[in-house]
Amino acid sequence: MYKSLLALSVTLALTACSPQSATTTSQSDSTEQAQQSAAQTIQLDSGIIRENMNLSVDPGDDFFAYVNGNWIDNTTIPADKSRYGSFTILRDDAQDDVMAIIKNSAEGDFEKGSNEQKVGDFYQSYMDMETRNALGVKPLSDDMAMIEAIKDRSELASYFAYANRYGFGTPIAIGQVPDFKSPKEYMIYTWQAGLGLPERDYYFKDDDASEEIRTAYVSHIEKMLSLAGLEQPAEKAQMLMALETQIAKLHMKKEQTRDWASNYNKVAISELSSLMPNFDWNAFLTQAELQDVSNLVILQTDFMKQLDGLIQKTSLEDWKTFLKWGLINASATRLSEDFDNANFAFYHKTLNGVEEPRERWRRAVDVVNQHVGEVIGKVYVKKHFPPEAKARMMEMVDNLLLAYKDSIQELDWMTDDTRAQALDKLSKFTVKIGYPDKWKDYSDLTVAADDLYGNLKRSADTQYAEMLEKQGGPVWTHEWSMTPQTVNAYYNPTMNEIVFPAAILQPPFFDMDAEDAVNYGGIGAVIGHEIGHGFDDSGSTFDGDGVLRNWWTDQDREEFEARTGELVSQYNEFEALPGLFVNGEYTLGENIGDLGGISIALKAYHMSLDGEEAPVLDGFTGDQRVFIGFGQVWAVKYRNEALRSRIQTDTHSPAHFRANGSVRNVPEFYKAFDVSKDDALYLPPEERVKIW
Repeated sequence: MYKSLLALSVTLALTACSPQSATTTSQSDSTEQAQQSAAQTIQLDSGIIRENMNLSVDPGDDFFAYVNGNWIDNTTIPADKSRYGSFTILRDDAQDDVMAIIKNSAEGDFEKGSNEQKVGDFYQSYMDMETRNALGVKPLSDDMAMIEAIKDRSELASYFAYANRYGFGTPIAIGQVPDFKSPKEYMIYTWQAGLGLPERDYYFKDDDASEEIRTAYVSHIEKMLSLAGLEQPAEKAQMLMALETQIAKLHMKKEQTRDWASNYNKVAISELSSLMPNFDWNAFLTQAELQDVSNLVILQTDFMKQLDGLIQKTSLEDWKTFLKWGLINASATRLSEDFDNANFAFYHKTLNGVEEPRERWRRAVDVVNQHVGEVIGKVYVKKHFPPEAKARMMEMVDNLLLAYKDSIQELDWMTDDTRAQALDKLSKFTVKIGYPDKWKDYSDLTVAADDLYGNLKRSADTQYAEMLEKQGGPVWTHEWSMTPQTVNAYYNPTMNEIVFPAAILQPPFFDMDAEDAVNYGGIGAVIGHEIGHGFDDSGSTFDGDGVLRNWWTDQDREEFEARTGELVSQYNEFEALPGLFVNGEYTLGENIGDLGGISIALKAYHMSLDGEEAPVLDGFTGDQRVFIGFGQVWAVKYRNEALRSRIQTDTHSPAHFRANGSVRNVPEFYKAFDVSKDDALYLPPEERVKIW
């Protein structure tokens, strides 16, 4: 689940919670009792997708293939996808639902400035390729002229801040999130940027695939510069690759970027000159309208120190070319078809193996969701998220929190001092389900049906103005980082909140018609996963109030790191492609979340039975169905290029290993599926990792 990062009354109980709805498989001698149990069993839906399973596979050898093998064998990745699976299918379904909402706005005659007009015209501006083709590169002319007019490094610093507002490529990025040390107020952060390839290792890995990507990237830059009418595109492309490589050398490695405790460096504005003595911070902050802030948090201090020298030794003309490339690259999908197609050819086809672009309307829906998404979300919730689903989800969350509490209280490796802090944090979790209580206001945004580039810049201006408005006041705790129509979930450490948008609450994650074992394995494990992020290697550095501080005893932290280190070693052994292994260190937080998610979901399911015995459905016990529900969520198939890219850039392990890597550490898995030491997934008891 993408990051980042309760006990309410309910009107609908979980089917397995109330004695009158729970069935039993007790081996009673009473024939009448057995017949009653069988009759009850028939009335319940197991939630298992049997046609996806390959029952000839030993679950102890490859649990992922056991649950999803037939689906994998019989599924072809669509030409417009880099991967295909449960998330992708639900996201396409959600897009279909959103398109129906947009269509109403696009085809109606609504008053200028109304939400409906903004939704419809934003969509139309993307879809109007005739206008976009006629304009070509013209929408960039004013910004190109601004870059060309830069005459010294003070104006260069000022432009860095201007470009950052619109997401154009610069070596320094700035943004606003709550202060890690004082999370009730906002802080401005800076971090490393400036790369056109996904991350630093793409510039340095010496395998054949990486070398081919670098060669293709240089050709891509040349083509894009040529389309934009820049002179000497081949020479400029070589220079840009060399400059980006120098910037990449300065970048902190991705594994280190997750260490918030080490990377939080608050610097007073008056002391910035000691960090970067040659950089004109006054020009930068003035252009950013942040000249009144007292401090910045510099997340990669060494990068900033070394960048200061690189800015000075690189010619102004080369920086102008760099900034023009950043502008072109960030704007490619907003311009004419030739730019859009060239962008697809490299970033989607070369990097991820996608054969053809998604339908334009789907891309348009993405853009509308990104910029006026809560207008759509408000309608989406009314149409597609019944109150019963929220009520049932709330009870599941409550059960997961109770199970986590029980587990923390029983941990044999944690001392009482740290345990008290962990329980305090757990008690302070905020839960958001379905949709926000307060919707975004888009009244300041102006949208025109024939001006896609302008719409996107005006949207950026509106969002930036909102950031400036928030800077002096308290944190807006009502805000969501995802729209209700997003198929995902997240944990936010500074607010200690877990958030579940409405669109994820569908099968295979959540099935209103199923007995709850599969629901606990699906959405229950997702809930447990997000709670688990509060206690993973990064989230565990924040306390229950969202403050970045060490609440651990030295002894407990050492034991925690020993256990997580074992998990790193396990995942490092997973080979995704010949010679390409999972990065156990970079994926550690997500792997902790997955392991905690299924472990606590199983515990919560047991608690939900309230002493009753779980029914056998479709020939599977309750525990088996919890695990199968977990495995069903990870029915995903990748193109090789996409798998390679995921290993290099994503904090999540590939789906196959998310399923297998988690269950092999859960003792109940061995009993549920009779896993023995002869099975491939078998781990001796002393090697099974238990954290939470």
